[in-house]
Amino acid sequence: MTLASSYAGKSLESALLTNEIEETQKEIIFRMGEIGESRSKETGNHVKRVAEYSYILALGLGMSQEEAELLKMASPMHDIGKVAIPDAVLNKPGKLTDEEFKLMQNHTLIGYNLLKNSTRHILKTAAVVAHEHHEKWNGRGYPRGIQGEEIHIYGRITAIADVFDALGSERVYKKAWELDRILQLFQEERGQHFDPDVVDAFFKQLPAILKVREEYSDVALS
Repeated sequence: MTLASSYAGKSLESALLTNEIEETQKEIIFRMGEIGESRSKETGNHVKRVAEYSYILALGLGMSQEEAELLKMASPMHDIGKVAIPDAVLNKPGKLTDEEFKLMQNHTLIGYNLLKNSTRHILKTAAVVAHEHHEKWNGRGYPRGIQGEEIHIYGRITAIADVFDALGSERVYKKAWELDRILQLFQEERGQHFDPDVVDAFFKQLPAILKVREEYSDVALS
């Protein structure tokens, strides 16, 4: 074996190992996201749909393929903080009390604190998403009550992806909404709950979003 071929072989081996590590990281992140959702009896398809919606919206807003892929990989961790919320609160069939709702809000801070010290780009992005996906454009969200472009674009995108999927899915505390009702709400909440530009991107990309929803539809919840 020549020196050149030896180097080439090692280079290929190194590239394959690096790719395997990256794919393993992605798989772990996605599975952790599923664990967070399963605590509240939601299916793994919720995180798949939120990831795909976030990717579609990111591209629709002009982000690069690389950045859209990054958000797609990180967004499944948006609710990872739910792992620390009691079952009695997560799975309560009725309306939460004020105290219970404050406890539920803590999942954003818990998720952020779990992820914020990572040096990995995907996990740092996931920390932002976990922290800010319940903030609102008008400043009336949580946990910090920041508004407008103070909210990271990743949080603004995931907010719409998450709400769209949550409203359209059956939960222990509600029935799934009809599509027309969801779309009407998004129009009403443009510039209130949601970033107007992201709402506009959502409506432009609606055919692709609905295709994802159909592809990853849930089996009826028990």
